Amino acid sequence: MAITEHRDIEKGDNKGLEDLVEPFLDNSSKNVKGSEEEEIDQNHSIGMVLLSTAVAVCGSLEFGSCVGYSAPTQSAISMDLNLSVAEYSLFGSIVTIGAMIGAITSGRIADTIGRKGAMALSAVFCIAGWLAIFVSMGALLLDMGRFFTGYGIGVFSFVVPIYIAEIAPKDLRGGLTTLNQLMIVTGSSISFLLGTVVSWRTLALTGLVPCMLLLVGLLFIPESPRWLAKVGRQVESEYSLRKLRGAKANVSAEADEIHESILTLQSLPKVRLLDLFDAKYIKAVIIGVGLMVCQQSGGINGIGFYASETFETAGLSSGKAGTIAYALIQIPVTMLGVVLMDKSGRRALLLVSSSGTFLGCFLAGTSFFLKGQAIFLEWVPLLAVSGVLLFIASFSIGMGAVPWLIMSEIFPLHIKGAAGSVVVLVNWLGAWVVSYSFNFLINWSPAGTFWLFSGFCILTVVFVAKLVPETKGKSLEEIQASINSNSNSK
Repeated sequence: MAITEHRDIEKGDNKGLEDLVEPFLDNSSKNVKGSEEEEIDQNHSIGMVLLSTAVAVCGSLEFGSCVGYSAPTQSAISMDLNLSVAEYSLFGSIVTIGAMIGAITSGRIADTIGRKGAMALSAVFCIAGWLAIFVSMGALLLDMGRFFTGYGIGVFSFVVPIYIAEIAPKDLRGGLTTLNQLMIVTGSSISFLLGTVVSWRTLALTGLVPCMLLLVGLLFIPESPRWLAKVGRQVESEYSLRKLRGAKANVSAEADEIHESILTLQSLPKVRLLDLFDAKYIKAVIIGVGLMVCQQSGGINGIGFYASETFETAGLSSGKAGTIAYALIQIPVTMLGVVLMDKSGRRALLLVSSSGTFLGCFLAGTSFFLKGQAIFLEWVPLLAVSGVLLFIASFSIGMGAVPWLIMSEIFPLHIKGAAGSVVVLVNWLGAWVVSYSFNFLINWSPAGTFWLFSGFCILTVVFVAKLVPETKGKSLEEIQASINSNSNSK
């Protein structure tokens, strides 16, 4: 599942970071030397930001590796450990239960032990999970390992984008935070590809690599200055800022802004869950929750988790060719979606994406129908593969990332924490329902399963057309005012 950031920087990301100011040199004879030193210092600071981001997105890579693990390994694990459909469905889907719990507890963990501490804890859980899967000889240890990796990626899903957003200068923040989603897709694709050439136990060991890289990298990068300031460690916060911005940068303005944003956050009223049903917020909640229901009901976590088996059911001699194509198409299409997001607009991208997922599911369902009727059998595998690839391409270009972006834009500052928790919970719950039920649905009727998903995709088109506003080029205040005015006019 395509999971990106679901909460903003300490709920206060609407404030950009101030431009960094290099100390003014009165002596004109030193202007050239000062300029050179400034350039070197800026390059050093950017280098530290890039290194910190590279370390953090190892968590995103781990996220994708975990999500993509079950697709190429289903047949081998089921055969080696003699698992039933129900037992493998539990193994494939229990990762979402762990991730749900991880996502719910991630905010408290990241606030208590820091962003780096939370990432380290996540890596430890994932390592324990992969090792349990590697040595498992039955369903119990297999499921425990999958649950632990799920918990780890649930925490990663919150803390990685938060950490990146908190350390990045404003002119780099947008580009660096998109790396989170890109690396999730990359990790998933790598698992798909490696799973076609190595055993399922070896593939589990490859999941350790991003965790090891992250744990080593954490030794060389600074803690989030915003978190340090929040817990009252002002001196360490400024030291972290200087490490990120350069030793000669004037960080006082940025440090003052961080302090001000924390005071603003603390002054905001506390929101209870029931407050989300207030007339002022209900439409935004409906849009946020509705988009997550639409994202999951289209079948992404069923089709993605069990892609190889789906291709074999369609009549391919081996699911490897389809799985490889599935893996290769995700990365470039996701990159295209990032480019189009601010050009074509969020709403238009959602409409195109959900229309494409409808067509992909409809084609895949039709291929299974033709196979059941024993007509045009030579076209069945091609039609099934084309349908699934069209589905994943369409999903990756819009429905994967855009709902998370819109969610971060439509909620007022003081309800983002509560509303974000509800939306994330709904998303992971939907992921579990789809991933657990998919194999049972396929056994009931492959054609019916994909046509059911295509029906939900059509409902998504209607939902987006009727309720979802265009947020491109609007401030957060304009978006929220527009939602409230539309709600009041009705």
